[in-house]
Amino acid sequence: MRERPASLAIVAVVAAVIGGFFVLVVGKAAGWLGETKKTVVVQAPGPAEAVATPKTPLSPSAKPLAGNGFDPSRIYATRATGVVTIYAIYGSDSLSAQEAQGSGFVVSRKGYILTNSHVITNAGESGGKISAADKLFVQFQDHDRVQAKVVGWDIYDDVGLIKVDPAGHRLDPVPLGDSATVKVGQPVAAIGSPFGNVNSLSVGVVSATERSIDSLTSQYSLVDAIQTDAPINHGNSGGPLFDARGRVIGINAQIRSDSGTAEGVGFAVPIDSARRSMTQLIAAGRVSYAYVGIETEDLIPTVAKRLGYSVSHGAVVTKVGTGTPGAEAGLQAGTEKQEILGTAFTRGGDVIVAIAGREVGSAEDVVRIVTEQLSPGQTVPITFIRSGQRHRATLKLAERPANPG
Repeated sequence: MRERPASLAIVAVVAAVIGGFFVLVVGKAAGWLGETKKTVVVQAPGPAEAVATPKTPLSPSAKPLAGNGFDPSRIYATRATGVVTIYAIYGSDSLSAQEAQGSGFVVSRKGYILTNSHVITNAGESGGKISAADKLFVQFQDHDRVQAKVVGWDIYDDVGLIKVDPAGHRLDPVPLGDSATVKVGQPVAAIGSPFGNVNSLSVGVVSATERSIDSLTSQYSLVDAIQTDAPINHGNSGGPLFDARGRVIGINAQIRSDSGTAEGVGFAVPIDSARRSMTQLIAAGRVSYAYVGIETEDLIPTVAKRLGYSVSHGAVVTKVGTGTPGAEAGLQAGTEKQEILGTAFTRGGDVIVAIAGREVGSAEDVVRIVTEQLSPGQTVPITFIRSGQRHRATLKLAERPANPG
């Protein structure tokens, strides 16, 4: 079983996968570059050219459940056959090989299965090259197993895509929902294989949306994670989080815990992000993200008023990488650090208020707009406030590097 050294932090993020405790300090999303709590040098598979997201996703192969009530038994009865247990073998020597176990779910009758990248690769475990498991096996609800192959992975959103031969076993794809419409308080059901207990059901509610969490597999934050109190434990990683109508709204990925077991705070990668990754992986075997090369922090009304800013919300630039699109656009970072209202704030930097015509109200908005709505190579306008004056510049977006530093 794979092990990771534990951090001395009291609060830790723990990957919900048997065979590995992934313990990291939980940091804030500090805009685009973010604060790094570990070093993972990541190499995406395939060539270095940027990949455009195809417009046509996989056609739906299952219908949502009828009605508006939440019936966990019904969700399990209709969806469990589409949820699988994934066994990843690392090493070719049978005496020294290590096995990790996670979960996944069938999304196409062609044999495609979604999971987490950390389930099928060594991402986040070392500072070296990311590599896939040497062998992969998928176990279905009836305990039958088939061999699988890796299609590709996205270490930024912790999404993995594998494929089985559709002739090898009956496939029951589950329908994908719309994570952008998820509301706090709505009931959810998770199906997976916690602690090796295959096809287990747990239920809860959506505790929060658009949570910013540290990635287990890269140096960038994931800003749109779905938080849930549905119990998620080691082995649940890669499994689906269903809404009341049996549609997948997220991929269960992490728990936040002091003890390493479920304590009421779990996180799922939003299915909208996973769908984007999957579409690119099918088309090209790799994913690409747009990149600005800046770090920002939130401007809130109280701070804005105290420091005399002309706007009350936005993303204050605190760092601009040399030679990055942000530097080419002439963005300037603040240099004067001070403590305001019990927290550190960097004043003097440009305040970004819009990118590509989309309003920016926080540091997370910068990440969200650039990664989810824009592509490498695009040229877009950026609007910012400097010394009380509104300015407009042009950004030519690059492709996100594995190492932002």
